[in-house]
Amino acid sequence: MKELSIAIVGVGGQGTLLTSRILGALAMGEQLDVKVSEVHGMAQRCGSVVTFMRIGERVFAPLVDDGCADYVLAFEQIEAARAVRYLKVDGAMILSDQAIPPMPVLTGAAQYPEALIARIGEGRSVVALNALAMAEAAGEPRAVNMVLLGVLARRADFPRA
Repeated sequence: MKELSIAIVGVGGQGTLLTSRILGALAMGEQLDVKVSEVHGMAQRCGSVVTFMRIGERVFAPLVDDGCADYVLAFEQIEAARAVRYLKVDGAMILSDQAIPPMPVLTGAAQYPEALIARIGEGRSVVALNALAMAEAAGEPRAVNMVLLGVLARRADFPRA
């Protein structure tokens, strides 16, 4: 397996950290080396969360530099826009189209940016889907992370235990 660099982004409470743990456990079960680095926002709930993962035969560091991610899994549109810088030229973003307004939007001090998905997709490979509706249809609205992992599994060369 070639080395994979992945950034997983969202807001606190969406399951980004659980997603990295599940993906890491799958890779380790296949005797692959996994390195993970987590960056939590100021708030445990609703703050920005970024997880970097590198998976391969031998991985030496967890961080993913700008322009080096094979994949970005984004649980929310603004977080996707913030993380697009990590994506390789030939990388792909897998994006839930969910919009979670940050505090400035909730207080009326700012507006949620319009047409974010279209702007993110300019010149990039983007798979945007209503992952929340898919998770709800499966009977578990908290399973958005599993929907995104399923899309990643269909696109990436990583273990599918």
